[in-house]
Amino acid sequence: MRMPDDLDAISDAVDDVNILKGKVWDENSQFDQEKDKAQFRQYEEACDRVKNFYKEQHGTDLGNSGPRNARSDCRGTEKQTMEFNIEMRVNMRKTVRAKMGVWEAMEKLNTLVDDSDPDTDLSQIEHLLQTAEAIRRDGKPEWMQVTGLVHDLGKLLYLFGSEGQWDVVGDTFVVGCAFSDKIVLPETFAGNPDTKDAVYSTEYGVYKPHCGLDNVMLSWGHDEYLYHIMKEQSSLPEEGLAMIRYHSFYPWHREGAYTHLTNSSDDKALAAVRAFNPYDLYSKSDEAVDPAALRPYYEGLIERYFNPVIEW
Repeated sequence: MRMPDDLDAISDAVDDVNILKGKVWDENSQFDQEKDKAQFRQYEEACDRVKNFYKEQHGTDLGNSGPRNARSDCRGTEKQTMEFNIEMRVNMRKTVRAKMGVWEAMEKLNTLVDDSDPDTDLSQIEHLLQTAEAIRRDGKPEWMQVTGLVHDLGKLLYLFGSEGQWDVVGDTFVVGCAFSDKIVLPETFAGNPDTKDAVYSTEYGVYKPHCGLDNVMLSWGHDEYLYHIMKEQSSLPEEGLAMIRYHSFYPWHREGAYTHLTNSSDDKALAAVRAFNPYDLYSKSDEAVDPAALRPYYEGLIERYFNPVIEW
């Protein structure tokens, strides 16, 4: 039996809304239309703090240029190597570093200034809220807003016995194969022992052609750490998890590197992280936010998407 015309119209309208809800997250960002984007990610003009960070992370020996704990002294120039990355993943499965909710984690992180970031000296809670608020202003769905709110919480690693900021922040890249020349300051990999390894220094390394990013190892840091936590302890959709895992993977989502390893299953993740990136990057020049005023709204979202207490 055919529905009356008015019910047909209602049904069509519902279908249109459902289609819109499914697409709204990846529409082009609007908040950043007037921003001078050429001013962001200027690493060649970056301060010594940023350049020295990448030299240390990639494997250049900085001598006595900064404080190190006993363990990093022993490691020398062996920073983001395949061996180190395997070790970190094994250790993650063995240890619960803290138990706390999302907002408490944001407050705990607030003492950190990211040495890898040339664009801002803001506190972490301000950056998280600026990102979330930019997403909210553009009318993106609540799951994307709350993804923006938590995307950098993996930086808690720095407070949980990391070896330094080099294994927490900074652009990520694939380990276990040749380091891409699309990575920021690629010349600083000269001291990394994997560049001399017979397998790890080759184009495919330990991987097969087009094996997919789920089957490669990204450099250990806050993205990878938080991704594994949120995959188990949140109800974020796949797109939100991809935004978390790949938001610092600039060689891939911005420079087009590693296409010899990706496959068609990575297309959705690439669309997600590219939709998210403007809010992470260009919101850093926005006006200051008031955490106390915004807290009630975001705590409402936190309750919907995360466990009350998360095992970090």
